[in-house]
Amino acid sequence: MRERSPWQPRLAEQTTSPTERLVLALSEDILSGLLPYGARLPAHRDLADTLSIGLGTVTKAYGILEKRGLVRSVKGSGMFVALANARSAEVIDLSQNTPPAALTARSLGATLTAIARRPDMDMFNFYAPPAGHDEHRRLLARWFTQLGVEANAEQLIITSGAQHALSVALSTVCKPFSTLYVEAQTYSGLIQLSRLLNLTLVGIPMDDDGMDVKALEAALDARGEHNAAVYVTPLLQSPSTRVMSLTRRHELVRICRERKLFIIEDDVYRLTRNIDIPQITRLAPEITLYVNSLSKILNPALRIGGLLLPKALYAQGESMLRTTAIMVSPLSCAIMEQWLLDGTAETVTLAIEQETTRRYALARDILGENLYHSGLPSFHLWLPLPRENVHPFYEAALAAGIKVTSPASTEVTPFADQAGIRLCIGGPDMEKLTQALLIIKRIITQLKRPAMLNYPV
Repeated sequence: MRERSPWQPRLAEQTTSPTERLVLALSEDILSGLLPYGARLPAHRDLADTLSIGLGTVTKAYGILEKRGLVRSVKGSGMFVALANARSAEVIDLSQNTPPAALTARSLGATLTAIARRPDMDMFNFYAPPAGHDEHRRLLARWFTQLGVEANAEQLIITSGAQHALSVALSTVCKPFSTLYVEAQTYSGLIQLSRLLNLTLVGIPMDDDGMDVKALEAALDARGEHNAAVYVTPLLQSPSTRVMSLTRRHELVRICRERKLFIIEDDVYRLTRNIDIPQITRLAPEITLYVNSLSKILNPALRIGGLLLPKALYAQGESMLRTTAIMVSPLSCAIMEQWLLDGTAETVTLAIEQETTRRYALARDILGENLYHSGLPSFHLWLPLPRENVHPFYEAALAAGIKVTSPASTEVTPFADQAGIRLCIGGPDMEKLTQALLIIKRIITQLKRPAMLNYPV
């Protein structure tokens, strides 16, 4: 005789379809530990009869749960809970913005073996030129060119990641106590750097086309700024994932040219080359400092970044580089060289693109219209929320074992109109990511109920 299911059938209290209500109810009970690993679920027809829903509804719901890795079907035996340790005290980290892991032990071993077979001992025994070895600069410039930027190696300096490149760029065009105009929600590392360099940040609102340049013009007029610069992430902006339109890019370039402002363009989230919108540096190379990095699109441990400077700023940028680092790690440069020469970079990038697309699809499937949709897959997501719900969400997620980006870390202007939470989906494995996203969906549902609006901060 077949073992009975321990689950007490129910539908979640929502006004959505029966399928979604059944999926949510089972997800909640599995993730809470009420249904342990290996527990049998009710037979399709029994569950349909008990809940007075269609047999097709049960079949569809079970299919969704199986796709998300919460249950598994055993032929001839039934459906069983597949998620183990749902009550684990381990925190699932959705705060670190890293690409999905794509480098294998075999690939790394082959890379290190190749480097050991032809070691360049001058590179390991002597200081490198401040901007990097010429061959490494040419290789990185070629990579930038493949991304759509016509990079001249003689205007490119190699840095220890994008954060270092940003530090050099800011030090090159911003004097202490000058003003830097940024998106109202921006990269937390940029905020920290600006504080270190004693810069005044002015947050400019965004819309679906990116930074609102009319608001930028108004702010420039109001402040009467001349000693200032603009920092933007026009593609998959962090944290909001917005993509700046071509029209908006041209408008930004016009304003900055007219007012003699430099633009620092952060392009580290360019996962694909099949994007029609050109980088700002292609539209205005004479006023744009272009930042990119292999850390975001290949491997976070490979601390290699690049800063492409206008010709007139190169000497100053190189001088600032000398004050922040004597040279980039020779081993990192050797790995970069090997990967760019033997095709590993292409292989890893493609794998990251494919995995990012898969994770993005999972997040959209679970969170749906709760997410802001930029139209491009990315390994960080933006969850817009009413301002009064931002900190309750953050606290509720942490209490449930989910660490998300602190909302205060990305806000330039407290209490700005645009509020929300960044979710980084590149780090956890798929089982933990699925678990985290389902918990997040439950928290969002709870916050929409009137009783949750006064959740203590």
